[in-house]
Formats: sequence, C-alpha cells, structure tokens
Amino acid sequence: MEVRTTRFGVIDIAEDRVITFPGGLLGFGDRNRFCLLQPGDDACFFWLQCLDDPNLAFVVTDPTFFEQEYSVPIRPEQMSGLNIQKLEDAQVFVIVNKIDEQLTGNFQGPLIINTMEKLGEQIVLSDKRWTTRHPLMRVADTSTQIA
Repeated sequence: MEVRTTRFGVIDIAEDRVITFPGGLLGFGDRNRFCLLQPGDDACFFWLQCLDDPNLAFVVTDPTFFEQEYSVPIRPEQMSGLNIQKLEDAQVFVIVNKIDEQLTGNFQGPLIINTMEKLGEQIVLSDKRWTTRHPLMRVADTSTQIA
C-alpha cells in the first residue's frame, strides 16, 4: 500500500507491516493505524508513522537500549486485549522527544506491540521510577552561529 508522509514522501508499506492501535495513542485516540520505519539495519531509533495522517509520526526506541532494568508489567487483560500468547511476542517502545540538547523517552507511557498480530496499546505505568522525560542521551548542537 502507498502511504503519503510529510517527512518521507510517498512510501510503499506491505499490508502485514500495519500496526493497529485500537485505542489510538494518548492524545491521538482517533489515529489507529501506524507502521514502524527503520532507517537502517543497526538503528536504535525508529519512526512510528501514522497511516491515516501524513503529518503524524513519532520517533521511538526500545527503552532497554538505554535502561537494561526497564520492564513493563503486562496485566492478563492487556495480554488478552492484544492477543499476546507469550511475552516473547511483545515488543516495548517508548516515544522519544528532544528537549534542548537532550533526548528523552516517555518511560511512563510505553507502547506495547504484539509483533505477531500487529496490535498495539499505549499504557500508563504507575511506577514512579520512570518519567515522561527519562534522559536517554545528549545530542550535539548542530546549529552554527555567524559572528
């Protein structure tokens, strides 16, 4: 299927790569269909592109790249709602934001994706160790100043 995006132009996505978030994402409850775009084989950041809105895309990452101890407790009803038979079929991502020279991840609102069924849900954790702006890494300032 052809998908129009504002960042990447028109891209071709296989139907089996469409991830459905039945409840949408927080703040975007009416946007349900997304695909995960991987910029390279060794990339640790990905684009979660909305298929229904060419302007809507999020940078996401696997939080364990940055915090090996991070884990998301999945309740039985969440596993059932996502048709997850075994935990190995679930992949967790967090949405990444850039604040000044810092990349942060929303560790309090992770995305759980059933990689077999291509179903996803964003949940909110009550664990106060994790925040919506968990520091991931600093990035260099790429702007230049003219004297």
